[in-house]
Parts: sequence; C-alpha cells; structure tokens
Amino acid sequence: MSVPEFYPSTVPVDRPPTEITSAPEIGDLLVRYLQNLGIEYVFGVPGGAIEPLYNALARSERRGGVRAVLARHETGAAFMADGYARETGKLGVCCATTGPGATNLITGVSAAYENQTPLLVITAQTALTNFGRGAFQDSSCTGVNTVGMFQYCTRYNTLVSHVDQFERKLAAAVVATSQGEAGPAHLSIPMDVLRQRATVAKPSYDLCALSHRPSLLDDEAVATLCHQIEDAKKVVFVIGEGCCEAIGSILELALKLNAFIVATPHGKGFVSPYHPLFRGVVGFAGHSNALQVLLDPYVDTVVAVGTSLGEWSSNCWDSVALLNSRLIHVDSAEWNFTRSPMARLHVRGRISSVFEQVVEYLQDLSPQHKHKGASTLQLSLTSTQLDARGEPERHFQFDEESKWDDDSVPIKPQRLMRELTRLFPPNTRFLADTGNSVAWAIHYLHPRDRRMTGKRHAGAGLFRSCLEFSAMGWAIGAAVGAALGRADSPVVCITGDGSLLMNGQEMSVAVQEQLPVIFVILNDSALGMVKHGQRLSQAEPVGFQLPDIDYAAYARAMGAAGHIIRSPQDLQNLDVEALCQRHGPTLLDVRIDPEEVPPIGTRIRALGAEHE
Repeated sequence: MSVPEFYPSTVPVDRPPTEITSAPEIGDLLVRYLQNLGIEYVFGVPGGAIEPLYNALARSERRGGVRAVLARHETGAAFMADGYARETGKLGVCCATTGPGATNLITGVSAAYENQTPLLVITAQTALTNFGRGAFQDSSCTGVNTVGMFQYCTRYNTLVSHVDQFERKLAAAVVATSQGEAGPAHLSIPMDVLRQRATVAKPSYDLCALSHRPSLLDDEAVATLCHQIEDAKKVVFVIGEGCCEAIGSILELALKLNAFIVATPHGKGFVSPYHPLFRGVVGFAGHSNALQVLLDPYVDTVVAVGTSLGEWSSNCWDSVALLNSRLIHVDSAEWNFTRSPMARLHVRGRISSVFEQVVEYLQDLSPQHKHKGASTLQLSLTSTQLDARGEPERHFQFDEESKWDDDSVPIKPQRLMRELTRLFPPNTRFLADTGNSVAWAIHYLHPRDRRMTGKRHAGAGLFRSCLEFSAMGWAIGAAVGAALGRADSPVVCITGDGSLLMNGQEMSVAVQEQLPVIFVILNDSALGMVKHGQRLSQAEPVGFQLPDIDYAAYARAMGAAGHIIRSPQDLQNLDVEALCQRHGPTLLDVRIDPEEVPPIGTRIRALGAEHE
C-alpha cells in the first residue's frame, strides 16, 4: 500500500490505514494548495485550536515544502506576510488561533487591506460542537465574533462550517485576493473541521489558473487615451504603487514624449531618482520640483497611474496641481476611480496591458511629437552624469539640501539617508516605517541604482512603506518577510524608537531565521512625528517623550549585532559587506539630531483642514 507524501509516516493507532489512503485532513489539503501556488512560508503564532494546521505544516516541512515561520505577535505575522507578498508577487499567508490570536491579526490585515496587498488569512475557531457553550477563547458568532470583525478589512470573509465547503471557499478566497482591488481574504476554520478528512484525495482546483490576472482592459478608453496623449502639448506621468509590472512601458513612453515623471510616495521605488526625466515625489514629504512640474501652465495632461489618490499621494487632495480636469487616471482597481471623479478620462484595465498598447500605438509618432534631444536622453540612460561632488546627477532639489552634507554630531537625519544609499548596494530593499522615518526616507533616501528603463527590478520596488493605514512597526515585520522572499538582496528596515518599542520583538524572528536584515533605528527618545506635529500645529506638547534606551544592547540581548551610530564617520566605519553577509540581523542605533524638523507639512495642513 502506497501512502501519499502529505501524510505522516506513522499512522495513529486509532485511525485505520484505509482512511489514510482515501483523503487528507483539511489542514494537509490546505498546505498542498499553498505548495501548488509556490508559497514557501506561513507566518503565524500557534495555539490549541489551530494545532491541526500546524501539524500539517510540520509534516510539510519534513518533506522540504511549505513551513511555518513563528512570529512573536500575530500583528507581526501579518506584517511579515505583507512584506513577503510585496517582494515576491506571491500570496502572503498568515494564521492565528481562535480568540485573541485572531483579534491580534486585525491591525496587520487592515494595513494590507488599505495598501491592497494580497493576503490569505487563516484563523481557527473552537470546535463547532462547542459554539455557544462558553468554550475557551470562543470567537464564534455566539462569542467574540471574529468573522464579523474581519468583515471590514478583507475582500472575502467566511466561516468554513463543513468539509464540503472548504475547497470552494478557499478557491473563492484566493481569487478575491488578486482580482480587481487586491487585498486580504479570510477563512475561519473550526478545529474539528481542520481535523476532518477531506472529500477528495488531492486538490480539485488549479488555483494558479484561477488567480491569474487576465490582461483585461477597456478598449474604447485605451483608444481615447492614445489619442489624448498624442494630441497633448505637455504630459506629466504620476507613478503610483500599482505600476510595478508596467514601469518599463511607462518609462519608454515618457522618453518618447519627453514627458516629466513624478512619483507618489508609494511609487518612488519604481524609477531611478537619477532618471533624466524624474522630478521627485509629489504628496507627503515630497519635493517642490515635483509640485512645480504639475503646476506648469503648459502642462495640459497629467496621467496618474496605479494610485489610489488618497491624502498622502494627492498632496493632501490638491485640486490645483493634481485633482482637476487635466487628469487622466489609469488603474486596474476601479475603486480608486472614486477618488478622481473630476478626471476627464478613466482607463480601466491591467496597467501593463494598457501601456503596452499605448507604446505600440505611438511607435510611429509624427516628428513634431518627438523630442529633439531624444538621443541625448537615451545616452544618459547608460551613462549617468555626476555632479560637482561626484554624486549621480539629480534633476530635483531637496528641502534644506545642505543638510545632506552636514557632518554635525548628532547625525542629521538627512545625512543618514544619504549615507544609507551610498553604503548599501544598488539592489538593496529599503522599507520605511510610519512616523518621521518614512518622511525622511521619502524626501532624502534615493538609492544609487540604474533603473533607467524599468527593465531591472520592475517586479519589486526598491522602496516600500505602509502609508494609508500607517501601522507603527509595519516595516519591522515586513522586512523579515521581504528577506525570506528574496535572499539575494539586502533588506534595510528604517524605523523609529517608538515603532521598535511597539513591535521590536519581531527582530528576534530574523535572529531565529538567520536573516541579514539591517534595522536602522532613528533614535531621538520621542515619538518624533507627534512631537514635531504638535510644534508645527501649535498644539500642547504632550505624550511624545520616550526614555533614553541603548537599542544596540537590546539587539545584542536578542542575539543580533548592535552598533551605536552618532556621526557620519561612525556609519562610514561600518563593514557593510560583512553586515549583508551575516547569518543574522544587525541593529544600528542611530542617535539623530532630535531638533531637525521632518518634511511633514502636507500632513499638518490636512490636520489643520480637519480642525477647521
């Protein structure tokens, strides 16, 4: 008798061998589906009710298949799944036991919902027979209703109450994560259902085929887009978070038209800061050059691509620079069009397919539409010019540019951002956390890579953040997931001391998994955005103070390497190559100048408008 590979090698005495050959347990069938999707990890924290799934993961790990990664808190597990999904393009999977395990997931799942990150969220329930009996950690519809809680932060949300439902509901969940507006899907599975035998011996559905995103588009709208771009006098492209697979075609089109490019905070990781047409970031912590480009009276067409146009990406709902009748909004998520009703054209469809068609249409662009210096631009793509300081030449300015070179002690945050991009290799993934960390990074962190055509690194941006929901500590967990998803690229997490105190325990996962993640802590002994926000808005100075802590010692206590950084010279003395090759994480406790004011003006304006 042959035993299927997804069963344990030893058969429990109370389970006849004939049962083993008929069908797997639901937990094993779920793991087999994940394996078919190419998923390598399930991030979570175990507990009694979800033990059948962990048993299946243990069996899978012994075969070299999908395995469990133990988070320290369920929110951290969701952040890790988020980072893994963004880095690999695969589905991120996280799980938790019933009751508080499930409720602890909600913050991380909500962050993925707002950032449209595809996650499969698995939670357990007590046994169906115990619903309504006051069972331990009861979170059924008669207890603390976790399925009800997940209703508002998922694209699909259901209780699997019978084995016959499992495959259909799993298929529906996976499809929901990737079609239309992407995001999390939630399956809540009672413990006794997880333990039961499935009604099939192997997966019935091809989830890879079901979750494939077809190249659907609105042909009429694309044709109109082609004509409007062709007839435009001056075009500006706004690159958003949805441009991942389309960035090559967008950059090709921008070069053909000699059209300037600006990015939203989420989109800045898809285009080189040294591209000759790039003019910086618009929106939260953005650059005045980008705003000036959009305000140019000769610009008659602004094409915003793959962006939700929320507060932080629309420059605080700027109706003069962006949200007006010059706007053309291209997106695959129709919900995003609700933020741009004033646009003169909405183009629905897979963004890569849209721009491939536009580029093809404009291949034979008439001479009057071709830029007379196109050959110069093409040359600059392969030979980036250097400025007077030997730096790659940028075509936009920072606020207080002199601070980028400041040698002061304590180190200026502006200088820190510059040194990080000089020290780490071009393929480094930078993840910035909520707070001043993300503001400094958006404005001053510009990787020294050569993504001029979008052909390299097009599958994953080099800079990521979690802006809309802005959960503190997101980058700490997401960096772990990103490092597991791509072992060949350094991962740098830029976070603050407030976020570290909230979710820093997840750094020990990087220790356990021997991941060379570099955690850069902006240590100012404060909740920096709160402190500076209160000052800028003339609010009461309250609730921002944090104690002076040696975070390098904290890291060493966990088994990580730890270094205190007080000056630019301290950074330059680091052996970065050794840090990137280390079998475990490194924490840099960077004592920044606490009086430097971060570029958070758009946020302060939004708060002021809300107050009015």
